[in-house]
Amino acid sequence: MTRPRIVVITGGSAGVGRAAARAFSKQGDWVAILARDDDRVQAACEELREAGGTALGIAVDVADAVQVENAAERVERELGLISVWVNNVSTTVFAPVTETTAEEFKQVTEVAYLGAVYGTKAALKRMLPRNEGVIVQTGSALAYRSIPLQSAYCAAKAAVRGFTDALRCELIHERSKVRVTMVHLSAFNTPQFEWARNKLPRLVQPVPPIYQPTIAGEAIVRAAGRPKREWWVGWPAVKAILSSRVLPGLGDRMAASSAWSGQQSEGPPADYRPGNLFAPVPGAFGARGRFNTRARKHSLQWWLSKHRAGALAFAVLALSGAAVAFIVWP
Repeated sequence: MTRPRIVVITGGSAGVGRAAARAFSKQGDWVAILARDDDRVQAACEELREAGGTALGIAVDVADAVQVENAAERVERELGLISVWVNNVSTTVFAPVTETTAEEFKQVTEVAYLGAVYGTKAALKRMLPRNEGVIVQTGSALAYRSIPLQSAYCAAKAAVRGFTDALRCELIHERSKVRVTMVHLSAFNTPQFEWARNKLPRLVQPVPPIYQPTIAGEAIVRAAGRPKREWWVGWPAVKAILSSRVLPGLGDRMAASSAWSGQQSEGPPADYRPGNLFAPVPGAFGARGRFNTRARKHSLQWWLSKHRAGALAFAVLALSGAAVAFIVWP
């Protein structure tokens, strides 16, 4: 009998991380969930166990390298050798640069960037001697195309991309079989927009179109099984990444207009405006946020990414048929 993979997911107690935990567990993997709020961590693990899965929850602040390393040791001691490590923890501040404090920039950087670095190093410490394993970085279209009002988050995601690219080069140089991949996401319906620190006059929201986190969870699982260089999820991510390479100046102007208003919703912010930047916001948050009625359950772009060979074959047949029809048409 094949032993299940051991999968570590930082930030697996809510949002995209929780959707990924469900997706991994559903296919028989044993899942370790690392996040700050112990109650939410244990609730997420209990959900997996009730569905027949095996889960271990550890309360961890990923901005602390020692805590991350200790958690990795515990995972291997209690579950087994780590096969997949998913760096998913993130945090943000919705505010202009001039209203974002030095402490806020520092905290976002330590959680969203250094948290991924510490998780990656803990995974490498165990995977490199065995010469196997996969590290998945949950990225964002904003790693390529920065937008206003989230400068700290955009910078951190871009930093994770730069770090990952450098690590990939090193692994190639060493001819290592350890793989690293990034999953760049569009806008998803997660609790981040409920609990993020918000200094804006209105509620915040993902820039539409919005997708359900089940799509992102599925993409992370697929990336772990097929760790190519990058996976792009949703047409907005594709457009943002490609436009940043071809017409970055135009992208700046479009973001200055559409992303400013597009990140703000109706109504004043919630009472807990300080958000989860320095401490978890209490509550039974799951994978989804408050945008269920607006969020899309399917993505044509993601379907095409999963079925590229079939889609290409269909396109070739369609074009060939059109060409034949054009030639023989009287």
